[in-house]
Amino acid sequence: MNRSAFTTLARPAWFLALLAAVVLAVSLAGCKKKSPYVQQMAFIFGTMVEISIWGEEPPRGRELANQVFAELEREHRLLHPWQPGPMAELNAAIAAGKQDIAVDPEIARLLRDASAAAAQSDQLFNPAIGKLVTLWGFHADTPGKVVPKPEAVDALVKAQPRMTDLKITENRLSSSNPAVQIDLGGYAKGYALDRAAQLLRQAGVPGALINIGGNVLAIGSKGGEAWRVGIQHPRRPSSMAAIALLDGEAVGTSGDYQRYFEVGSRRYSHLIDPRNGQPGNDLASVTVLVTPRPDAGTFSDWTSKPLFIAGRAEWPLMARKIGVTHALVLPIEGEAVATEAMRARLIWDDKNGPLRVVP
Repeated sequence: MNRSAFTTLARPAWFLALLAAVVLAVSLAGCKKKSPYVQQMAFIFGTMVEISIWGEEPPRGRELANQVFAELEREHRLLHPWQPGPMAELNAAIAAGKQDIAVDPEIARLLRDASAAAAQSDQLFNPAIGKLVTLWGFHADTPGKVVPKPEAVDALVKAQPRMTDLKITENRLSSSNPAVQIDLGGYAKGYALDRAAQLLRQAGVPGALINIGGNVLAIGSKGGEAWRVGIQHPRRPSSMAAIALLDGEAVGTSGDYQRYFEVGSRRYSHLIDPRNGQPGNDLASVTVLVTPRPDAGTFSDWTSKPLFIAGRAEWPLMARKIGVTHALVLPIEGEAVATEAMRARLIWDDKNGPLRVVP
């Protein structure tokens, strides 16, 4: 079910994702710049990264933004699941049946955290299904428009790759299942948000907005005003709602418009259900807001995945199970739905139709 955060987005998802990065950037309407303000952009993790810094002189703001970009590039190389690097080497060793594999300490820590997240979500968040992601063509710069053969999908589902197949002791790893292939694409952008925020806070930045392909985290404020962001409509080149982010809050979105291909009238998303090996097919997008916590970025990223996979009937139950209180869900057909806590924070655009509220 992981979305790959590491590849170039395919058309037309490329246009929509790039637009989402702009739409989700800081809203400047009605805001007067009362202090130096810098915006820097770069292409990392296969998406557009934008850093907005308020309250620093431009030279220092640009320097800090470039330091963050350098850190994100390092994480990209560290966590990429198939390009040459530590993660690809680890996956090759698992596939070959090797045991007691030396693992980069940072990767080992992330795998332990991701394993806990997988258990919490009843394995709907499952970074071990990289082979399924590959089978569907999403471990490529441009996914092919080919639906895999059912027997190939069934074989991988029956192999049941799970994070519980991994035994991690300090910086050594063993796997009891060679079908495991780790893909942290559904986790990496959130982790990158938290690392970027840590660097900027350590530098004493009074206000910043970090946007990694639509995953957003706020630091401080913009001259006493909350950072206002838009939430991309999955089928239109515009936002469907806006929200004011407070210090330490993060927003994460999973959708079938970010990376997909179409065959006939059917859209196949990169968000794969590990229970049946098929792309989720009844939701267009899920947006999660996370109030301040040390791992707000990471939590906002991975939690949107099991809600999306759970689907329109079961996402409220999954939200309660994993501790998500603020969620906005747009089905492929039917009206949008939000939790009560999320509705209280949203500026909803009525042209998108009614917004139903659930507890």
